[in-house]
Amino acid sequence: MRAIVIPRAGGRPTVEEVAPPTAPPGGVVVRVAATGVCRSDWHAWAGHDDDVAFPHVPGHELAGTVVELGAGVARWRVGDRVTVPFVCGCGDCEWCASGNAQVCPDQQQPGFTHGGSFAELVALHAADTNLVAIPDDVDDATAASLGCRFATAYRAVVGRAALRAGEWIVVVGAGGVGLSAVMIARAVGAHVVAVDRNPEALAVAAGLGADHTLLADGADGGDVAAAVHDLVPGGAHVAVDAVGSEQTCADAVLSLRRRGRLAQVGLLPPVEGHPRVPMARVIGWELDVLGSHGMAAADYPGMMGLIADGALQPQLLVERVIGLDEAAALLPRFDRATVAGMTIVDPTR
Repeated sequence: MRAIVIPRAGGRPTVEEVAPPTAPPGGVVVRVAATGVCRSDWHAWAGHDDDVAFPHVPGHELAGTVVELGAGVARWRVGDRVTVPFVCGCGDCEWCASGNAQVCPDQQQPGFTHGGSFAELVALHAADTNLVAIPDDVDDATAASLGCRFATAYRAVVGRAALRAGEWIVVVGAGGVGLSAVMIARAVGAHVVAVDRNPEALAVAAGLGADHTLLADGADGGDVAAAVHDLVPGGAHVAVDAVGSEQTCADAVLSLRRRGRLAQVGLLPPVEGHPRVPMARVIGWELDVLGSHGMAAADYPGMMGLIADGALQPQLLVERVIGLDEAAALLPRFDRATVAGMTIVDPTR
C-alpha cells in the first residue's frame, strides 16, 4: 500500500510502497477514506513523542471502511463505515470499563504507538471499545475531523471545563481545535474571544460566532491577556490553549478571572526540561488547570446528536482536501503553516 513514511525524527517524509497491516486480535483493518493533518502529527515528526519508533507512518484522525476483522470482534462487520478516537483504550481496564478510554494506561494511538492513517490502510485495536459508526449523512472528511480536533475540543469545552451559557471563554489558537472550540462554545450559549497570529483564521472564527478576535502579534498589541481583560472585565471564566507553547499557555492562564478554568489541549514541547507556566497566578487566583486528552468513543453519542441536529457543523471547518504527496511536503512545516481550518488527506489522490 502507499503510505507516508518518516525515516527518523525530523527527517523528510516520503510517500512509499509499504507492507499493509493485518488485523490484531480484537481489532480491525480500515481502508482510509479521509485523514486529518494535525499539529500532533508534527510533534510526532519532530520526535517529541517517546512512543514513536522510526521509520514511522503518521496519522491519527481518520474515517474509512472496515476491510478485515481480527479474532474476537463482535460489534463490527466488513463494510462498516467507522471513525475512531485518536486514543484507543485496551478495552479491559477499569478506565475503559468506566467510559474513560482516553486515559487508559495501556492505550494505543494510531500514528504514534503504531502505524497511522497517512496510508491506504490502518490497523486499529480493541474495535468493540473504540470504533464509532459514521451516520449515513456524515461524509468521510467531516467524520475524519472528529477523531482528534473536534472531539478533543468538545471534551475540553463541555466535559472538562464545563462551560456554561453566558460565560466567557478565551480560545488561544484558531486552528482545527480552536475553531472547533469556538463553534462548540457558541452552541452552548457562551461568549467567545478568539486569539491567533493569523488574520485569516480569526476571520473564520468571527464567522463561526466569536464575539471578539485578537491578533496575537501586531494589531492588538503583544499583551494578549491585557487585551482580554479590557474586553472582559475581570477576565474569562474559561480559557483553552489549543496551540501548546509557553507563550500560548501563559496567555491562556493570564486571561482568566479569579477561580477560572484552563483546559490545556495543546501539547507543550519541553523547554530546558519542562515548559514554564505562570503557576504563581494559578495558585494566587485559585485557577483550575485541566488536562484534556481527546474523548472516548463512549462519549461520542452526545456530540453526534448535536451534529445530526445541526447545532454543530464540523464540515464548515474543513478548509481543503489534499493527497499524500502534498501532505508529506506539508508535515515538516505544519507548525508554521498558515491555516484557517482543517486540512484533510484523501489517500486515493
